[in-house]
Amino acid sequence: MSYLGVGVSPGNVPVYHETSLKVVDRRVRLAELVLRFVICGLGVLAAVLVGTDTQVREIFTIQKKAKFTDMKALVFLVIANGIAASYSMIQALRCVVSMVRGSVLFSKPLAWVIFSGDQVMAYVTLAAVAAAAQSAVIAKLGQPELQWMKVCGMYEKFCNQVGEGIVSALLVSIGMVALSVISAFGLFRLYNGSNKGKSNSGW
Repeated sequence: MSYLGVGVSPGNVPVYHETSLKVVDRRVRLAELVLRFVICGLGVLAAVLVGTDTQVREIFTIQKKAKFTDMKALVFLVIANGIAASYSMIQALRCVVSMVRGSVLFSKPLAWVIFSGDQVMAYVTLAAVAAAAQSAVIAKLGQPELQWMKVCGMYEKFCNQVGEGIVSALLVSIGMVALSVISAFGLFRLYNGSNKGKSNSGW
């Protein structure tokens, strides 16, 4: 016997149908899958744009080559986005496998691992973007108080490509923050569901 979406088991213990919950969860998983693939692509793009960026200028018959390894913040940016891209690809494959198998709802330990990983990657990518952006501002505007010259005045092409890489990296960090929210939703939904189950079992 059932009414209002509530079924009664032979032992007179209420059993709540989770059809609507599973539909919502599948939609969330689909959004997560798309977002992870987008982050993977943007992470690779950011790492390639910054990592392959070079420009040679001749100053007083001496050739000076600008490359991303000259700034530690850019090295951090490349590494962070490479890790973010790899992590997102692994998690995207995990999403595909779980959706193909139909096991969209996962266990609490796995949910904690995903939540923790997303949190760490969000903080790492945000820190990398912040450090790179600060260095980029100094390179663009200089620092007269410390007699630091405007590097971008000499290496305009190099700075423009780095700027494009930073924009891509910023989108990666925003995407990781969004994924952190999604994984938090998945984690706390599991605990919310278990608490409801415990309260219902006392009826």
